[in-house]
Amino acid sequence: MATMSIEELAAALKPGQPIAGLDLGTKTIGLSVSDLGRRLATPRPVLKRVKFGLDAEALLVFADKEKIAGFVIGLPMNMDGSAGPRVQATRAFVRSMGEKTDIPFVFWDERLSTVAAERTLIEMDVSRKKRAERIDSAAASFILQGALDRLSALGRSEAG
Repeated sequence: MATMSIEELAAALKPGQPIAGLDLGTKTIGLSVSDLGRRLATPRPVLKRVKFGLDAEALLVFADKEKIAGFVIGLPMNMDGSAGPRVQATRAFVRSMGEKTDIPFVFWDERLSTVAAERTLIEMDVSRKKRAERIDSAAASFILQGALDRLSALGRSEAG
């Protein structure tokens, strides 16, 4: 499956289908999952990256287990809105995943998601070592929560 916009995903989803948030790093993939009502993002343990084939397989096992209907993947734009090498790597990852699954991907601007996730973990008094272990999944939750909030707003505008 190719990519779609958040609006297209909203139209394609059936009630009770969870979606996942992904924060694609060079060493890990941060994961989060929505509840069945798609209101709340919950972090899941990170996937350690090995090579694409194994990463894709691990991600698809996760998606099958959680019954994921769509992925919201952070797009690491530069602060000035330009696309750097990490954006190209993320787009390439999604293109390659499209050959392995029909689950749609939505790109989500993730500027400052890691900063916000780290702030939240600090406010929760999480130690530096534990923050390092949890930051990618916390960032994935921040990305997913933004998309869930947008889906909620789209649902309200359709109902009204």
